[in-house]
Amino acid sequence: MDMMKKVPVREQAPAERAKNFKEVCLGYDINEAKDESTRCLNCKNAQCIKGCPVAINIPAFIQEVKEGNIEKAYDIISESSALPAVCGRVCPQESQCEGKCIRGIKGEAVSIGKLERFVADWARENGIKPKAPAEKNGKKVAIIGSGPAGLTCAGDLARAGYDVTIFEALHEAGGVLVYGIPEFRLPKEDVVKKEIENVKALGVKIETNVVIGKAVTIDELMKEEGFDAVFVGSGAGLPKFMGIPGENSNGVFSANEYLTRSNLMKAFDEESRTPIMRGKKVAVVGGGNVAMDAARTALRLGAEVHIVYRRSEEELPARVEEVHHAKEEGIIFDLLTNPTEILADENGWVKGIKCVRMELGEPDESGRRRPVVKEGSECVIDLDTVIMALGTSPNPLISSTTEGLEINKWKCIIADENNGKTTKEGVYAGGDAVTGAATVILAMGAGKAAAKGIDEYLR
Repeated sequence: MDMMKKVPVREQAPAERAKNFKEVCLGYDINEAKDESTRCLNCKNAQCIKGCPVAINIPAFIQEVKEGNIEKAYDIISESSALPAVCGRVCPQESQCEGKCIRGIKGEAVSIGKLERFVADWARENGIKPKAPAEKNGKKVAIIGSGPAGLTCAGDLARAGYDVTIFEALHEAGGVLVYGIPEFRLPKEDVVKKEIENVKALGVKIETNVVIGKAVTIDELMKEEGFDAVFVGSGAGLPKFMGIPGENSNGVFSANEYLTRSNLMKAFDEESRTPIMRGKKVAVVGGGNVAMDAARTALRLGAEVHIVYRRSEEELPARVEEVHHAKEEGIIFDLLTNPTEILADENGWVKGIKCVRMELGEPDESGRRRPVVKEGSECVIDLDTVIMALGTSPNPLISSTTEGLEINKWKCIIADENNGKTTKEGVYAGGDAVTGAATVILAMGAGKAAAKGIDEYLR
């Protein structure tokens, strides 16, 4: 075994997986996991822990895997993370824990994410549950939203003895984990639902179909229903558009709607009661993970798919693994290309997208080179569906119905990043509702920080 290289992980073949919604990555078996764990240097001053937003004791859990103590490894991970099977699949480890791994300086970093996934999957298959708290402390906390921030905050508070209730607007718990991330990256029945069951096993109650701000306000939860503190982890579900002509044409979707129909309503299934438009030729505008998810979903629904992105490949914000998988599956990348108009036929249906080619100029305030229009480069791509994957912002419903809860110019709730404290007494917030659209693990880190803040406040 080459100690400088990761143990390769098995995957479905590209031609096969492009036609189904089964998970692409098949993960490690116990022998592969043990082999990979021997590559860990068990550093005393572990940089990988510093790179983890929820501060998992990574060397300790990997040491247990090396020795074959998988249940002990799971217990160590569970002390820090409520959603290990999710994180092992969707975290951008390459820029976090693995990005800090000392082994990665001269060779390939230890495959921390795949090891975490192995441990969590093993625990699930063997019926291992996180340990519930011994006793309650008599304090009640309400959590708004059952996405990664809400589930993490709820799990940590339940472990500390609080009586926790999550209020979820949709009919199913999980937030972005169920509506946003496709089945081929994150299986819902086997992974997401089981992780949510683990959170409930800690004593957390989940009430679905409750829209906070409509059914009940935060002020009412605190004054009339006896909650001592509230955590807002309602995410950022309001899609952004470009504001170009033709954007209201039939056949233009936000990535949010497209993915929600497919992931939550199972619209990819022929038997689904909420079918989705199956385009023959689809353009996905954007270059992040959501754009890759939408593009790879459209491909599996039978389309020729183009990613249209105004910067170069080096500036693509999506994970390297997602871009690699998309290319392997046959998705076409029209880079340095910017849409200027969506063209429609006489009945208002999309027939094409007018674009200009770009070239990279000087760096902007983000440090990325700013794209500028290349003269005389107009072109038209013929297609029948356009999916806008340009990011999302928080829904203002909660902030507009809560007295004293301040937001910034991007409609995000203002909260202290160290403890989630907002401008309203007893109300904490974290995740996309505070930062705008970001990653699952950063939302979990915010939920964890807020749980600590709430615990300090109520003690």
